[in-house]
Amino acid sequence: MLQCAIGRYRPPPDASLNTFGQLLRVTTFGESHGPAIGCVLDGCPPGIAIAPEDFVHDLARRATGKSRHTSARHEADAVEILSGVYEGITTGTPIALLIRNTDARSKDYAKIAAQFRPGHADYTYWQKYGIRDPRGGGRSSARETTMRVAAAVIAKKWLAQRGVTVRGWMSQIGQIVPTGFDANAIESNPFFWPDSAQVPELETYMDALRKSGDSVGARVTVVADGVPPGWGEPIYGKLDAELAAAMMSINAVKGVEIGDGFDAVAQTGSEHRDVMTTMGFLSNHAGGILGGISSGQQIVVSVAFKPTSSLRLPVAGLDVDGNDVEIVTTGRHDPCVGIRATPICEAMLALVLMDQALRHRAQCGDVGEITPRIPAASAMPDPKR
Repeated sequence: MLQCAIGRYRPPPDASLNTFGQLLRVTTFGESHGPAIGCVLDGCPPGIAIAPEDFVHDLARRATGKSRHTSARHEADAVEILSGVYEGITTGTPIALLIRNTDARSKDYAKIAAQFRPGHADYTYWQKYGIRDPRGGGRSSARETTMRVAAAVIAKKWLAQRGVTVRGWMSQIGQIVPTGFDANAIESNPFFWPDSAQVPELETYMDALRKSGDSVGARVTVVADGVPPGWGEPIYGKLDAELAAAMMSINAVKGVEIGDGFDAVAQTGSEHRDVMTTMGFLSNHAGGILGGISSGQQIVVSVAFKPTSSLRLPVAGLDVDGNDVEIVTTGRHDPCVGIRATPICEAMLALVLMDQALRHRAQCGDVGEITPRIPAASAMPDPKR
């Protein structure tokens, strides 16, 4: 029985164990080596045209096995639409998507089933649940992010109908940063790198890293253009706070910056503030968000990924009985998880934006056009970000 006495009843949280979003709610399920992974997208408006082939492009961008610089696992990633779509159109009811796992090699993890790999979630899952699925990392595997990318295909379509586009690129790998920025180069190489002249250097760097058995971290930048002013909440539903939480929910992410981020520490106030004129904003140090609400400028988010923890280099560790052991991780792993992270970060940006847009429409849809509306600053990004 529901008890509503003061001090006893608590409303449900905005996000639960495997669900995020408020009006647009995404729940994912499945493990790396289970029979399938999937998601339920609830709260999606009706009338969006969607078909299985619409998922192919972004899922292929995220997939492993595309180049020698990522895991050799080859998954078909064929999306099955189980509900919420009738005759190719969303109906407004929950959309269930499923992808079968077809290339799992669980035997690669037999030796570490009773060991805690340093830098992994093995130990923390064991402490939390008293049991863990060691095959490919189970639920903590980046395989789960496939469904976020799939769900975001729908969000990107809805946003595009409103003039909002989302794109991303790798903006740093190890100590290497882009020396220039060409948006057309991003999709033409396996690194999502914005300077095609540097791709040979990256190839050589990754070949040497893979040969050594080590790994490296990376930085991914994602931006959204066309976001109108007004999306976001002033306190607990801040757009930047929800973006930070969404990006931090991605495997291996250890840092998130909005706009200038930590560079703001060394800036003066007169340098950091984004001056407004009749010609528009003169800069975008804030990353398009002021007071938790979009300003109409380009939304800019940068995400830091740690080095891959699954290494074939021996390391001291512990087993589940507390004994000292030597750990060597075999199997198929990315020497840099950031290489495939661009579409994942795009997905989280798109899903948060759509949820915030629906929430804004629900509360403030009848407010109408507010003047003056200040033009955004130049959308040319800093190639290092």
